Amino acid sequence: MSVSQSVSQSPLYYQSATELVAALQNGSLTSTELTRAMLARIREQNPQINAVITLDEDQAMARAGEADAALARGEAIGPLHGLPLTLKDTWEVAGMTCTAGAPALKDHRPKRHADVVKRLEDAGAIVIGKTNVPIYATDLQSYNKLFGVTRNPYNPDHTPGGSSGGAAAALASGMTPLEVGSDLAGSIRIPAHFCGVFGHKPSRTLVSFRGHVPGPPGTESQPDLAEGGPMARTAGDLALLLSVIAGPGEREQTSWKLAMAPATFDSLEQARVGLWLSDLLCPIDQELTDGYRQLARTLESHGALVSEARHNLLNLTHILPPYFNLLGSLLSTSLNSAQRRQMKWIARLEKWLHLFGPVTAHIGEYGRGANQPVYEWMPWNETREKMRKQITELFEEFDVLLTPITPTAAIPHDHSKPVFKRTITVADKPRAYMDQFCWIALATLLGLPATSVPIGRTKNGLPYNIQVIGAPGMDLTTIRFAELLEKQGLAGFEPPE
Repeated sequence: MSVSQSVSQSPLYYQSATELVAALQNGSLTSTELTRAMLARIREQNPQINAVITLDEDQAMARAGEADAALARGEAIGPLHGLPLTLKDTWEVAGMTCTAGAPALKDHRPKRHADVVKRLEDAGAIVIGKTNVPIYATDLQSYNKLFGVTRNPYNPDHTPGGSSGGAAAALASGMTPLEVGSDLAGSIRIPAHFCGVFGHKPSRTLVSFRGHVPGPPGTESQPDLAEGGPMARTAGDLALLLSVIAGPGEREQTSWKLAMAPATFDSLEQARVGLWLSDLLCPIDQELTDGYRQLARTLESHGALVSEARHNLLNLTHILPPYFNLLGSLLSTSLNSAQRRQMKWIARLEKWLHLFGPVTAHIGEYGRGANQPVYEWMPWNETREKMRKQITELFEEFDVLLTPITPTAAIPHDHSKPVFKRTITVADKPRAYMDQFCWIALATLLGLPATSVPIGRTKNGLPYNIQVIGAPGMDLTTIRFAELLEKQGLAGFEPPE
């Protein structure tokens, strides 16, 4: 693809955060002007999209005025000074409701910032509102009883994804320059893919999760598999935001400091690119496959070393059982006894589930994980750690691994119950709804950095992304690869028409 309009030629609400921050710092734009413009954009766009569900206009304008005054006084400023933005409604902002889409939390107004929010505010950012999520951030579509359905800016009949669907839709429709998502089962990468923006799931524990709901408000521990990460309309903005939010949590600041490894290349010609674009257990639409293969050929023409990746872990038969087991174990904490019994029956009947409709491979392991005691969890955890060690062999050969994100572009809204009976259509055939978890599993399971990069549109006008996976801790490498794709016109955000 080629990017039809450079960001610098875009309207104010579509300019990059990097450009906006530079304008704020050199005085050609005030925070008051920018905040007023963003609030106006939200009022214009949000009735159709329903991405922003909480807004504090008076506080936002007051904070913007304070930011302008501080700059005029010559005070030291942070890298996001005066920049207004929204946040996914799972991050606790002191004084602002944080519901995680759950009616039980409709009045939850935290008194303390999440670690991520404190880092944003210390950098000078102004949180102006919150964006929609599915209830307790547990679906690939963003809808709930409190705030309703969030729609995809490219086609309102389709979902923007979840659980960071409101965040992705707000970015794509120009209602915020940056967002911070969270990703347990693709919840950054999938909405970015469905809405044609950039998203990055960081390496394990790079971003503090304290102050994220779920878990329950007040949780201090870091959950297994889940990461917080940046979302933006440019790859450079991912790097900017990651530099702000990454690092030790409040209680760990005396124990360790962040020292991220630099990117392993400076040009596409230096990049070693591995491809894993198909697996019999989870087929993808031919249109996406064609787009990914065309990107691979174009990368070769730009001098990159591109080849099919070969490794025993690049096989969903090996990846899905531990992923679903550990995912089930984590999410079982939110299940009641009746729901856990239901999961146990799904595990017991796994061999026969296909008689009732499409079934995602190895989904029975989710049910077993939801019911297992800790002494059964520990061998699965050790298996995961051995696999994490093994995958480093792959990245001795390649700098990045390219894979699909989900089998399709954005799916139509489907809020039917139960969730496991939902289906999606892949290559004109019904497939299980949970197939959308398959391609994100490798990076989640092994704690690898993974960047979701917009590279094209389907014939129906829906955007689609490719997943760029790196070795543990090599976050700046996957983001740098995204930046180089964008620079060469091979990737980039294109606004909805």
